[in-house]
Amino acid sequence: MFFNGSSGIERLLNTLGIGGGDVNSTVFAVSSVILGVALVLMTGFLMTRLTKLLKLPNVTAYIVAGILIGPSVFNLVPSRVINGTEFLSDIALAFIAFSAGEYFKVKDLKKNGGKVIVITLFESIAAFVLVFIIGKFALNIDTSFALVLAALASATAPASTIMTIRQTKAKGEYVNTLLQVVAFDDVVTLVLYSVAISVCIALNSGGNLDFATVGLPIIYNIVCLLIGGFLGFALKFLISKKRSNDNRLIIVIMILFLFCGICSLMGQSPLLGCMAIGAVYANTEKENSERLFKQVNYFAPPILLIFFVRSGMNFDLSAFASTSVVGGIPYALVLVAVVYFFTRIAGKYGGSYLGGVVTKSDKKIRNYLGLGLIPQAGVAIGLAAMGARTFANSGQAALGDALLTIILASSVLYELIGPGCAKLGLFLSKSYSRTENIEEVVPAAEVVKTLSDEEKHQNEVNILIAQIKHIKENIPDPPNMVEENEEAFTEAAEEYENDTINSFNRRFINRRK
Repeated sequence: MFFNGSSGIERLLNTLGIGGGDVNSTVFAVSSVILGVALVLMTGFLMTRLTKLLKLPNVTAYIVAGILIGPSVFNLVPSRVINGTEFLSDIALAFIAFSAGEYFKVKDLKKNGGKVIVITLFESIAAFVLVFIIGKFALNIDTSFALVLAALASATAPASTIMTIRQTKAKGEYVNTLLQVVAFDDVVTLVLYSVAISVCIALNSGGNLDFATVGLPIIYNIVCLLIGGFLGFALKFLISKKRSNDNRLIIVIMILFLFCGICSLMGQSPLLGCMAIGAVYANTEKENSERLFKQVNYFAPPILLIFFVRSGMNFDLSAFASTSVVGGIPYALVLVAVVYFFTRIAGKYGGSYLGGVVTKSDKKIRNYLGLGLIPQAGVAIGLAAMGARTFANSGQAALGDALLTIILASSVLYELIGPGCAKLGLFLSKSYSRTENIEEVVPAAEVVKTLSDEEKHQNEVNILIAQIKHIKENIPDPPNMVEENEEAFTEAAEEYENDTINSFNRRFINRRK
């Protein structure tokens, strides 16, 4: 740790004499918190300018920014900001899960839902089993801790994968399968994590493994799922066509915060229930659901930025280099993180390949789906943060710190190579193409079928003309220079402005009467 004691902001306020230099004064406390949050937003944004040049994802920038301004390096942000924003792990998971619920549409699941479920079970359980075996028997990590780490290995980062698909404008069977597997992946992860964390706490606190330890977490998750489904229906009725776009956003955020509060009281993750809210709303409100999801996605970035930067601030470099507190052999956590990194990749790729073989999926899906499952960040970090809090509440803070350190370190590595691997999988599966060879874009054999017998016997110029004509007929509309999410908010602002003007005009006319 480079700096000890008070944070950089607190030292600055003391120098300026704000609040009389009294750490307990209201002016000092409020000023330090506001400046701390501003610094978090500023450093997160500035770091993305650097990672953008290096073509790295924003999540990497946020985590690195948090490490730099956190207690492990420059210690710029007051501890009250770090401790006071602990609830953001639940809120961030809520936004991530709600957006993922959009991909649980029944019409899409009917096409290949059975195959997707089988592939998801294979790849998630393979990662879980492989990480547990290597952690337990190769690294001699405690059984309980190895279970929790293995459960988090089954998670995939939907945000990174979706971002890569949008950037490449990829489409097709491979893309549809990948999106559905990523969505189901987090469901399996939550079930495994809930059981694993309960078993870990019971074993380390001297408790016994019984139904209360293993069965109750599953029952609690089912209850959360049912509550989420009910709130999804409620959301559908609350957001009527008469609601303005800004009021719709207020209502959905109210619902998500309400559900997070309920889950917090139950001591459960909001992940599964928020997925249910998004899935139920997407299937019951087919006309306006897409616009609402865009608005939520446009509102979420500042919250996710603060969450990821805060996660980076919790990254303890001294613990990262120290010997492990989770195993019989004193391994450094850096070694555990690196082994976890490679073992999870092997489990994800091997499991998805076996799942593709069992379901007799297309060769492209079988061979390249694993590449799209490598990214890991949001869900894993959120669950690790919740796990660290659970460990701390049970008097095992050292285990929680070790878990969060390993997941954060590996997540940085995953976000460095994950989007590139996902893009490679999309390219190899021919879900998108960068080729300029017209023969690969429109094969001659495809257009020859449309030619008459007389045209077929003429020279190759006719075939080339037919290929160009085919491309021209199927060329997409020019891309919109404004982001879809931004356009949704712009339209909402215009609608609000029009409502305000109309309301003013009505009041003016009534007064004149």
